[in-house]
Amino acid sequence: MIFGLFRKRNNNRSIVDRQYAILTAAGRAPAFYTDMGVPDTVMGRFEMLSLVFILYFRRTRASATSGQEIAQEIVDAFFLDIDYSIRELGVGDTGVPKRMKKLAGMFYGRLESYAKALDTGDREALAAALARNIHPQAGEMAQPMRRLADWAFAAEAALAVVDEADIAVGSLQVPSPAEEES
Repeated sequence: MIFGLFRKRNNNRSIVDRQYAILTAAGRAPAFYTDMGVPDTVMGRFEMLSLVFILYFRRTRASATSGQEIAQEIVDAFFLDIDYSIRELGVGDTGVPKRMKKLAGMFYGRLESYAKALDTGDREALAAALARNIHPQAGEMAQPMRRLADWAFAAEAALAVVDEADIAVGSLQVPSPAEEES
């Protein structure tokens, strides 16, 4: 029957919720905001969540089908959360689609530029892209963004060796920036 088409997504709900909570907690790690130059603002949080989700999506692109399905549901949850946050900030119903389109464009633009730097192992390009996105008016924020780029490379390397079983059950852990410095 038609209801059978939706059963798989319902079965993934607890997995998606668990993984989404882990990823958002990682993006809210205090060290990003206190030690790495990311402003503790709505847009600063968006930037860090975007970076964490991009690292997660890069890891799951090589996963089994179930990992990719979960990743797609996490993308959906991320954008639903953004929609909710925009509404909480007081944007009216008519302004939400325009803002969502802009934020989605920003996210996918970051995905493209960060992926290019990560794929080529170019820490300076990643640091420059992070500075451009996180501090668009401030000019060069070189040192903190280099530290953030170093963390991103280390996190991606750590995620590369995560067992598929952890992805399948929604328990993939993103290294915290505090772990990177110790």
